[in-house]
Amino acid sequence: SHIRHAWDPTKSVAQNLAEMGLAEDPNKAVPIPKKKLLGIELESDGREQGRKIVRKPYVVNEMEYEASLPEKKSNTLSRDLIDYVRYMIQNHGENYKEMARDEKNYYQDTPKQIKRKINVYKNFYAEEYKDFIASLKQEKMDVQ
Repeated sequence: SHIRHAWDPTKSVAQNLAEMGLAEDPNKAVPIPKKKLLGIELESDGREQGRKIVRKPYVVNEMEYEASLPEKKSNTLSRDLIDYVRYMIQNHGENYKEMARDEKNYYQDTPKQIKRKINVYKNFYAEEYKDFIASLKQEKMDVQ
C-alpha cells in the first residue's frame, strides 16, 4: 500500500522504484562478489553502479517499520475439532478407550490420539474448558 500511494503514473517502473529507494532488479541491487580465476580478478557485472538519489525515503522507512512489528499469533482450533472434543467429553468423560469406539470417531483415532486432542483443547481454551466441565457437573447434579 505504501508503494501504491507513492507511485507516480507518469514515470516508468524503474524511475518510480529508484525514487523510493527500491531495486528494480535484485540481481543488480545485490552485487555479486569478485571471483579470482587463476590469479586474474574478474568482475561479474562489468560495470560500476552510480549513486542514485532517493526522493521518497519514507516509503522504505514505512515498509521497514511494518516488517519490524511483531507477528500476531492466531493459534486457534477448528470448529470441528472443538465440537468433536466437547462431544467426546460430554458422552464419555475421561474414558478414552470408549471414545475410540464411538461412532463419531470418524478418523479412527486411537485413545492416545483422542487424549492428545483433548489436551490441546484444554491448553488453547482453558477457561472455556473449565466452564464446560462445570456445566457438565451441574447437569449431573440436576439429573440426580
